[in-house]
Amino acid sequence: MPTPITEIEGIVGRKVRRDISRLVAFAQGNLERAAQSIADHPSPHIGIVCGFFVRHAEPPSPETDGLNGMGQLAAGFIEAGIPVTVITDAPCAKAVWAVTGVLPGRIALEVVSVDADAVRSLRGRLESAEQPLTHLIAIERCSLGADGRAHREHGWDISDDTAPLDYLFQDDGWNSPWTTIGIGDGGNEIGMGVLPREIVEEDIPNGALVAARTGADHLIVSGVANWGAYGLLGAVASLRPDLAPYLLKHFHAQSEHDVLIAAVTIGQAIDDSRVDRLGQLQMTIDRLPLGDHIEIIESIMAVLSRNT
Repeated sequence: MPTPITEIEGIVGRKVRRDISRLVAFAQGNLERAAQSIADHPSPHIGIVCGFFVRHAEPPSPETDGLNGMGQLAAGFIEAGIPVTVITDAPCAKAVWAVTGVLPGRIALEVVSVDADAVRSLRGRLESAEQPLTHLIAIERCSLGADGRAHREHGWDISDDTAPLDYLFQDDGWNSPWTTIGIGDGGNEIGMGVLPREIVEEDIPNGALVAARTGADHLIVSGVANWGAYGLLGAVASLRPDLAPYLLKHFHAQSEHDVLIAAVTIGQAIDDSRVDRLGQLQMTIDRLPLGDHIEIIESIMAVLSRNT
């Protein structure tokens, strides 16, 4: 019999356009393991890494995907009394900041320049903080590839616009003191480095070039990266019924709308940009209308409602 979390895993892993079924199958079970690691921790402090900058857009801006996932996770954790630190880089700062403005409480926001030394300096400060991170979640954040550069799915090198926040997850001669979780939908995001390389090379366009080299303790693969974040929030709520009313307080259509409109109108976030179509300022995520993303939220809530 399916459990609530396996049902949620099926909801968020549904096919959108490209067939990522082998990526989803490889990551099966990680949603529950990631959620359990948060639910079991006596005093979690959650870090969330997001922001995927696209120069080839009108205007050059970060994508909307990842921003709503951060907003929903952060809102739920804040209401549950769990501290949250959001981390991004300078090119994505305006859009990420815009989303934090509609959250129900205070979060810490860390912004780094597009520079490896800046990332490692931030890492040192996070490690020595009075209340260090216990978990670090990347949502739709481009990873370094095998060549040490960050690439979009078309193969474009975006390293000049992308801080290597990978070094908060993995680095030579350094072991992460926090549990790491990667959420993505395309094979080139932080966390995807745990996938067998042949799956990415065979199933993802330009996979040999764009495949992520940075892994995570737990990888969540979803049809749209934001959906993986929604699934994680729902899974933690399933495991912690005592916290569920707080975790899910803002997990609804109005909140989803408020986060997206802030990202687009204040943060100038754009929809997914393609070779033949520049990303635009519009209320869509991965070319899907807002209603499709609200449907995912409502489907997860239906699962949780049936099992309370």
